[in-house]
Amino acid sequence: MPNLRAMSNGETSRFVRLHVELIMEITDTRRLTGAAVDHIDKDPSLPDEERRQSLEAVKEDPADALAHLIDPFDLVTAVPGTELAQASWSSEELTDYDPDAEWDAAEWDLADDADGEG
Repeated sequence: MPNLRAMSNGETSRFVRLHVELIMEITDTRRLTGAAVDHIDKDPSLPDEERRQSLEAVKEDPADALAHLIDPFDLVTAVPGTELAQASWSSEELTDYDPDAEWDAAEWDLADDADGEG
């Protein structure tokens, strides 16, 4: 379950920071890259130079391809009574991830890591 923490100092705030960490397994690099290329090609808002750089990046790195296809807005757009105020995201290849290792909830407590508690 994601961690929700009000962004305030004891006062009620309308703003909440939602920490979500996903680990995705890439099962078909070619399909992922192809989808990212299609997505970039169909984006009318991209200037030519940014489009060229984006296409180069997704062809070289599946993590970049994934980042071009995931949009935080899509995660919250259907949540009633909310509006996305700010979002950022990135992706990285995990070289030390063991999918067979037992999951340790304390290791993934993102809210505590972010604010120094924990």
